[in-house]
Amino acid sequence: METTYLAGLALGLALIVPIGAQNVFVVGQGLAVGWPRAGWAVIAAGCCDTLLILAGAAGVSGLLTGFPALRGALLLGGAAFLTYLGVQSWRSTATTMRLEASEALRVRSVIRRTVAVSLLNPHAILDTVGVIGSAVAAQAETSRMLFAGGALSASWIWFLFLAAGAAALRRYLTPRRALWFERISGMVMLLFAAFLLLEFVQFVAA
Repeated sequence: METTYLAGLALGLALIVPIGAQNVFVVGQGLAVGWPRAGWAVIAAGCCDTLLILAGAAGVSGLLTGFPALRGALLLGGAAFLTYLGVQSWRSTATTMRLEASEALRVRSVIRRTVAVSLLNPHAILDTVGVIGSAVAAQAETSRMLFAGGALSASWIWFLFLAAGAAALRRYLTPRRALWFERISGMVMLLFAAFLLLEFVQFVAA
């Protein structure tokens, strides 16, 4: 039983730990709003991953293989969304960051933004629904809940680590450093958008 749980935990960490748009966003929330408000980003991201993993285990992952056009739509839509986020971050100034920070302090804003990044990011969907969800469904019926529990634990633990760690570093964040972090985040978002667009082109050409 422990082995099954740990296998799910390991798979979840293997997919979620590598840098991605969702991770960058959660770190940004920890730096922007601090703790405990960043905890709402953890809850929102964790709930989204939970929903996607359970959906994959229930058979939704079959849609990704049964309807190839859906994958293309996810890639193109995700590229457009990440491009928007990246441009917004790259064009940030000290004034706009103060306005955004004031808005971000609202719980609804933190939750809304986190849900958008989680559910409009095709790699997050493909990983959670396609890979983890399929892996859960492939387990013996008596082991599925344990395996899923391990994978879900990975998401919650990792997001908590990112948000709490970033919030702890917030005291060292000067306005200049915050601006540079925002612009670097924008570059990362644009880089992932370019990868998604390239993947979309390869998908169409295949």
